[in-house]
Amino acid sequence: MVIAQVPEIRIHQSQLLPAPGSPEEKRPAKAVSREISAIRAFLLSRGNSAMADRGFHGLMVLCALSIFGIVALIATELVLRSKMAWGQFGLDFFYKAYLDTYTGQPMYWDPVNGHFSALPFLYGTLVSSFLALLMAVPLAIGIAVFLTEMCPRWLRAPLAFTTELLAAIPSVIYGLWAVFVLVPLLREHVNPWLIKGLGWTGFFGDDNPTGLGFLAAGVILAIMILPIVSSLTREVMLAVPHSQREAVLALGATRWEMIRMGVLRNARIGIVGAVILGLGRALGETMAVTMVIGNSSEIHRSLLANGSTMASVIANQFAEASGDLHLSALMEIGLALFIVTIIVNAFARLLVWMVTRGAPSSTH
Repeated sequence: MVIAQVPEIRIHQSQLLPAPGSPEEKRPAKAVSREISAIRAFLLSRGNSAMADRGFHGLMVLCALSIFGIVALIATELVLRSKMAWGQFGLDFFYKAYLDTYTGQPMYWDPVNGHFSALPFLYGTLVSSFLALLMAVPLAIGIAVFLTEMCPRWLRAPLAFTTELLAAIPSVIYGLWAVFVLVPLLREHVNPWLIKGLGWTGFFGDDNPTGLGFLAAGVILAIMILPIVSSLTREVMLAVPHSQREAVLALGATRWEMIRMGVLRNARIGIVGAVILGLGRALGETMAVTMVIGNSSEIHRSLLANGSTMASVIANQFAEASGDLHLSALMEIGLALFIVTIIVNAFARLLVWMVTRGAPSSTH
């Protein structure tokens, strides 16, 4: 049986319009539209697409605005729950100590007598985060430089995947590894060497034989922020035009001079943004730090001593708050941590965007 093939007919829109001077042109516009809109009439008969478009647009706008709503609800709850502490202590809550009536020693966090000050937790957060950046930033920049400029093609994908895989490990796993591996290593090998060689500085005292403390928290935080800083630094370096590298090499520079002057110098703002973004992660980390920092509400000069951070004190004491004022003080610490984290992350994103906004998405 032979089936006749019907040739495809394509009609341009101009062929549907009446020719100039023809009788069809003189007809009313409504009559002409009735004759040439058969396809549109068929589509309209299937439903009102305009209503569906408006509904879809409204749903997407609602999804976008929900993010602002969630942030506003969190901030509102923190403000309302911390009103009692704000009224009781004011700004003194963040820097003022209280003297013990019996010993005359400064007291910072005394739930029994209702004296609360967040100063030791601010100190612990800053010290542990600074130690983490001090250890993680040079290593992260070195990894990014190797991946973008020196790594063989066959090794680039596995190494980048392994680096980014560190960001997917839950923080409690980092904490368990630190408790069973890192803390014994520091206690038995690293801390004695630091005490012997640098004990005269006062930053490495021998008053804590457990291995817990600021140094352990800083090391585990450095491992946790390493993939964030490394990945963002790599993206920023890839955003530098390849012509910059060729121009520096054409002037007779070595590979190291090309990387230093042609790549790192142009990407320095974005690298700073990556570092600040890693700082934001270090400031808000909770579980891993809680497991290794020692959880002491005192201020010590030694980096080997026990301490606490704003996140760790909330995790430790929130479920055991002894009264409304104690709970309100913890909520005030949470509000301060919430505000600081948002500001730090927003500033870091701004710096990264300033470098990568005009960069192509493909890598070289």
